[in-house]
Amino acid sequence: MRLCLIGAVLVFVPLGGQPAGFNYDEAKVPQYTLPDPLVMADGTAVTTAAMWKKQRRPEILELFAENVYGHTPKAKIRLRTEVLEIDKTAHGGTATRKQVRVWFGPAADAPYMDLLMYFPNGVKGKVPAFLGLNFGGNHTVQPDAEIRVTKSWVSNKAADFKASEKDRGAGQSRWPVDAVLKRGYAVVTAYYGDIDPDFDDGFKNGVQPLFYRAGQTKPEANEWGSLGAWAWGLSRAMDMLEKEKEIDASKVVLHGHSRLGKAALWAGAQDERFAIVISNDSGEGGAALARRKFGETTARINTSFPHWFDGNFKKYNEKEDSLPVDQHMLLALIAPRPLYVNSAVEDAWADPKGEFLGALGADPVYRLLGTPGLLVKEQPAVEKPTIDGTIGYHIRQGKHDVTGYDWEQWMNFADRHFHRAGK
Repeated sequence: MRLCLIGAVLVFVPLGGQPAGFNYDEAKVPQYTLPDPLVMADGTAVTTAAMWKKQRRPEILELFAENVYGHTPKAKIRLRTEVLEIDKTAHGGTATRKQVRVWFGPAADAPYMDLLMYFPNGVKGKVPAFLGLNFGGNHTVQPDAEIRVTKSWVSNKAADFKASEKDRGAGQSRWPVDAVLKRGYAVVTAYYGDIDPDFDDGFKNGVQPLFYRAGQTKPEANEWGSLGAWAWGLSRAMDMLEKEKEIDASKVVLHGHSRLGKAALWAGAQDERFAIVISNDSGEGGAALARRKFGETTARINTSFPHWFDGNFKKYNEKEDSLPVDQHMLLALIAPRPLYVNSAVEDAWADPKGEFLGALGADPVYRLLGTPGLLVKEQPAVEKPTIDGTIGYHIRQGKHDVTGYDWEQWMNFADRHFHRAGK
């Protein structure tokens, strides 16, 4: 156990389950200086919203693309779709369930992702939606018997591991569909392994080969890895939601947990169509500051998951201070759209304080753009969320997970920014 100050509250944080050999002691966090999001690479101060939008924001986006996540291909892929199922009596008649297959390209054997959507019945007009990727296949999100079992790879232990009926509904604790529907939101998800299998296969089985040049066999050092591909897939899901008559595409909340929280932040940074972006326990390479070297480090993440980031990111193993960016600048790229970051007390690996400090470091950009930003300067006490600003934050009891408490705060935050009084 270790004693940890969370806001004004002292709590004991068990280290069980956290990898050994890494820093979990706040006293051992090195001194560091963060790059200023409001100072251009040439030293010019960014003093207006126009300077941010036209100069600094594109500069930061390019720095992340070149040095961290890799450049996303600019070529367009023509999507084709097939409606697999529509059931207007789902969840005891309270919802409509729709499943759509989205092929990435015209070829018969093109890779595809299956979108699973739930819409609340009895609602007039279009509804806002929560969109996020899932870890185990759409069939794990709910126990509904009609949800297609994914045929994609589903485990990082073996490339040939397949899903089965026994997994149906296994992840429903992270997807409280009934509660979200009752609040008047649609729920949309896709399996991340449909877009790019989460193992180091040399980028042969995901969407990357769709964009290879003649003779190319893997992405270049400054081209996207798996996180970039998952972010790209989220934007393709957004393409589909813009065509859904039930959904208000101007009110899509993008969320992600852990590695999928990293992907959600990168997707939200690149694609400004997402109205709100939520990071849940995204840690290193997500919301947490790399320079703190607390919990997971750049070297560890690049060693354990060499396929997630671009090749250039590996140059910064053990050299975080040399990075031209840090994660507060990624969060700043969401501005002025609402951003929510949340952490868990027992998730030291993801560095909860570093996640809060990432949000705090984005605050000056939000304020320059005329929003309230983050309304607190110190990490809030456990389960005392701050949701009134344009940047929201909470830390809850428990471990690295997604809980009903998290969803409740996300919906409260979305209600506030979508002006949904009484929801």
